[in-house]
Parts: sequence; structure tokens; C-alpha cells
Amino acid sequence: MKARRRLRDESGFTLTEMLVVLVILGVVVGGLAQLFTSAIKTESDQTRRFQAQQEGRLALDALRREIHCANAVTPTTGFPVTSITITLGAYCTTTAGAATTVLWCTTGSGTRYRLVRTTAASCTGGVKKADYLTTNLVFTGLRVAGGGQKAKLSIDLPADVDPASAGGRYELKDDIVLRNTART
Repeated sequence: MKARRRLRDESGFTLTEMLVVLVILGVVVGGLAQLFTSAIKTESDQTRRFQAQQEGRLALDALRREIHCANAVTPTTGFPVTSITITLGAYCTTTAGAATTVLWCTTGSGTRYRLVRTTAASCTGGVKKADYLTTNLVFTGLRVAGGGQKAKLSIDLPADVDPASAGGRYELKDDIVLRNTART
């Protein structure tokens, strides 16, 4: 009997009550959507930063191997420079048994540059080794052999996937000794 009375009852929610519930629900769902959007942006940014850092480390490692094996390193002009030519002997593992020269250079403009390696005479068509560099002047100095020391090339790879925001810069610096140069 009570159940029948309840089913016949036509009372319900007022329009005001429904609007209040919808507004509260909208605020909660809006906050959750903003939270998820922020998390997705942060994840994407962190992935790009990690990739840029990893590329920088791998590029520096490849450059270090070639410079350690090099007969000579020649800059395009005085330091700092945008490119260097490395002369490799036939004994180097990256040359497939024949002496060769490779060109390492930076390409790009503004606040985004790439480090490229190529066996051609110019940087076009080379293999990208690092991306999101903030400067094209990554080869910062060459100390010639002297004073009982071998020649040494200084490298600075500053990477930042979003230069407009603070705190995202990652910098790799190294001085690489040219092992095949004579001590003078």
C-alpha cells in the first residue's frame, strides 16, 4: 500500500534544485578537466625534455668517439663556431676502413638549433644528432697541442625545449682531447 502511494506521488525536484546540482556538477567536472589537461601538458613537456637531453648525451658521446679517433679537427673560422671538420683515419670504426672527413655543424634559427653530422661538404642532408639547442655556437674552443699537452676541443650543448619558460635548460659541456695529436 505504501509503495503504491509513493509511485502515484508526483512530487519531484524543483527547477532551482536542478540548476544548483548542474552548477555544482559543472564546477567539479570543469576542475577535473583542467587537472587532466594540465597533467597531459606536463607529461608531454617532460617527454620532450627527456628526449632532448638523451639526444644531447648521445650526440656528445658520438662526437667524443670521433674526436678521440681524429687525425685533425678544423673549425670553419675562429671560435666559437657553428661547424667543425673532423679528419678520421682508416683505423677508426666509423669509417668502414677508409680515411674520411666528417662535418659536424648546427642548423636552425632563432631559439631552436640542431646538431648535424654529415660526410658531405655542407650541412644539408646530414643526420640530426641533437635537437632543441639554444645556440648555434656549440664548439666553443680549440686548444692546440703545446706545453706537453695534446690538443683539446671544448663543446657546449645547451638544450631547452621551451626557452620561454624558466628552469628548463639542460647543458652539457665537455673538453675532448684529440688523442692522435702529438704532444709538443
